This record gives sequence, C-alpha cells and structure tokens, in this order.
Amino acid sequence: MRRRLARVAEPYLYIAPTVILIVLIMLVPLVIGLSYAFRDIQLLDPFSGGFIGLDHFRTLWTDESFWQAMKNTVLWTFASVALQFLFGLILAQLLNRPFPGRPVIQALVFLPWAVPSFLSGLDWAWMFNPVVGPLPHWLAAVGILSSPENILSDPDLAMWGPICANVWWGIPFFAITLLAALQSIPSDMYEAAAIDGAGPWQRFTRITLPFLAPTIAITVLLRTVWVANFADLIVVMTNGGPADRTQIISSYIFTQAFRQLDFGYASAIAVVLLVLLLLYSFAILVLRQAMRIPS
Repeated sequence: MRRRLARVAEPYLYIAPTVILIVLIMLVPLVIGLSYAFRDIQLLDPFSGGFIGLDHFRTLWTDESFWQAMKNTVLWTFASVALQFLFGLILAQLLNRPFPGRPVIQALVFLPWAVPSFLSGLDWAWMFNPVVGPLPHWLAAVGILSSPENILSDPDLAMWGPICANVWWGIPFFAITLLAALQSIPSDMYEAAAIDGAGPWQRFTRITLPFLAPTIAITVLLRTVWVANFADLIVVMTNGGPADRTQIISSYIFTQAFRQLDFGYASAIAVVLLVLLLLYSFAILVLRQAMRIPS
C-alpha cells in the first residue's frame, strides 16, 4: 500500500517545488492586490487600511480621467496590435523568401525587440522633438504637419507618438512567430496550387492564411494583453499628457499607485483591467473554437 501511494504521489512531489514557487510569486501577490481594491490603502495616511467595500468602484464610475484612459486604451491597443500584425506579416513574407544576406537582414529586423522599452521611448521622444529630431521636419515636408512641431504636445496627435514607437518595437514579435509558422508550410502545396493556376492572392488566402490561423489567434491574443498592460512607452514619452490625452489604464494605475500613493484606488483600476482582459481572452478562445481552427 505504501509503495502504491508512493508511486501515485511521486509525480506530484516532483512538480511541488515549481507549484509552490508559482503560488508564492504569482497567486499570493494577486490575492493581496485584489484585497487592496476593497480597502483604503494610502501610504501617506498611517490610519488607512480599513475595509471600504465597493467605494473605489463607485468612485471609478464618476472618474472622468478613468473613462478618458479607457478610450485611450482602446485606441492604443487596437492601433498598436493591428499595425504590428500587418507589418509583421509583410516582413515575415519577405524574410521567408531566399535572398543574399538574409541572415544579416533577419538579425537587423529583430533588433528592435532586443532594445529595452525605456530606451526605445527615450529615442522616439527625441526623434519627435523638432529641435533634435528629424521626424517633425519630415512630416512637415510631406504635408502631414503645417510646420515642424512636437506632436507629443498636441492633444489631438499625441497618442500617435507612443503608438508609432510601440509598432516599431513590437513588429519583430509578429515577424518571428509568423516566419516560423510560414516555414512549416510544405512548399509542395504552393507548387501544386501554382500548377493548378492559382495566383499569388489565391495561394495566400487558400493556403497561407488557413495554416497561419492558429498562430495568428494566439499571437494576437497574447500581444493584445501585453499591449493593454504596457505603459512604459507612455510614461517615458508623454507621462500621460497633455491633459491626459495619452493616459491609458495601465499608466493611470501607475500614476495612482506611485505618484498619488493610493494603492487601494490603483488596485480597483487594476481589477477592472483584469476583468476586461479576461473577458477579451475568453471571447477570443470561444471564437477560435467556433471557427474550429486546428491546433
């Protein structure tokens, strides 16, 4: 009986250290953070910490800055992921074809992914500065801007500065994953389709896209969650300004927690973001199952 129990328990004993580590590093902080959303946690108030129920969420309902951050988050996430995917797919298609010097070009293309996001934000902020950067002068030369000016200080255009930086920084993620998926497609299928008279667009829609569908589903899902939680470029380039026009939910959490030192309210905002991302992930997974995409 003891030997039988030992054999049954042996696999669980092997994974126990990993499970314990995951619980301590991920689940425990998550539970503590969720509890903060229902408590008044203000670091400058030594008498705070009491249970206040849903008061933070009632405040959120009337917080104009939060709703502005929500709108900005939708634009920030949708534009960033869509452009990253589009340019990443085009880049993967180009790199999938043999040409001289392809390994060197691949290394250069994937270089932005290795640049720290903080440094990337500083570089793009300098490039949008008309005093030291070329981008305002180029945009004025092609007629997009009436004069060389810093779009990061324009409330109507400021959001597109971090979006451009985020697209440049995130394209390699889609390029790497989609290139790996493209290289797994048998070349015989393209040759047979060409013999049957299928054109480039037909081969792309009938062969490439169906094979890429599982990879596209998981990469778009992951990247959307990452971008929605990604506040580094916003904080470095615009700090949420001007007039909160580039403030997204994740940067608003940072502002409330580490500048206002209101951890309770910041945790309530984080809970809302968590619920929204869980609903989005669940919807994507349901849609993927409904489309019966092969795993």
